[in-house]
Amino acid sequence: MLVEMTIKEFLSALKSDAAAPGGGSAAALAGAVGAALALMVGNLTLGNSKYPEAQDEVAALQPQLEACLAKLERYIDEDTEAFNRVMDAYRLPKATEEEKQARSQAIQEALQQAAVLPMTVAETSQEVLVMARRMLAIGNSNAASDAAVAGRMAHTAMWAAIYNVRINLGSIKDQAFVAAMKKRIDDVSAKAADVLAALLTEADGKIGS
Repeated sequence: MLVEMTIKEFLSALKSDAAAPGGGSAAALAGAVGAALALMVGNLTLGNSKYPEAQDEVAALQPQLEACLAKLERYIDEDTEAFNRVMDAYRLPKATEEEKQARSQAIQEALQQAAVLPMTVAETSQEVLVMARRMLAIGNSNAASDAAVAGRMAHTAMWAAIYNVRINLGSIKDQAFVAAMKKRIDDVSAKAADVLAALLTEADGKIGS
């Protein structure tokens, strides 16, 4: 499993001439890093007498971040598995008309799965961005840069995943599915834009510009 590799092993696999792991798994990893950093800020805030007003909210955010982290860790491998299913579908026989139809259907189903997975990564990463912004606002000020990095990583992960959605949509014939996915992209990116702007303002105020 990719998630069980050392950092060096994962980077070695990523830089190789193999088609997977690729950008989708990297996106999930970036989101997981953001979630882990936001959790660190929370852990540095909980129980700290300097932040009494933040205790309840941070305590509520921590399990939500843990859930996002667990999902994003799974998505590192699941994205590569989804890509491999697409490749397997393209390798199906196509000697007869029936084989061609079965192959075409398998390809389309696999492409849809390969689009849904990074879309889920994008949406989960957007959730992490929202929580990282709150951690930056209310958490331990000594870890303000970590909270800002958490938000930036989550935002990068979201857009990295969106690129992986878009590249699959170009080959999907079901236009209703394509339209629905494009709406999800528009929704998540619009939400993230406002949160990122708030995070940047907060970071400038706490860290300096």
